[in-house]
Amino acid sequence: QVQLVESGGGLVQAGGSLRLSCAASGSDFSVKQMGWYRQAPGKSRELVAVIISGGSTNYADSVKGRFTISRDNAKNTVYLQMNNLKPEDTAVYYCNAVVVFGMLYEYWGQGTQVTVSS
Repeated sequence: QVQLVESGGGLVQAGGSLRLSCAASGSDFSVKQMGWYRQAPGKSRELVAVIISGGSTNYADSVKGRFTISRDNAKNTVYLQMNNLKPEDTAVYYCNAVVVFGMLYEYWGQGTQVTVSS
């Protein structure tokens, strides 16, 4: 089993910044991919950004140039630096990890609320 613990959400004014963190804990696993998804009220969950074990990244078009995903492999922790936040970024942000336990397994964090006021 792998547990994902998120932190860093909150309330910020438009144009402000927040940094989300997600730490994966457990035993005998290796992380293949970690990332962030978000779900706004009445909308489907959508990809925000992912980072592959080799360091490749992928971003949603709506956050390119404003958000940066990074990872500390030694700590199995992924970060999402969010700058120039907009009200439309308001959502619950979920950490996601794809790990290898012989096979591939996918885990989700409990979610952290990000609210951007105009």
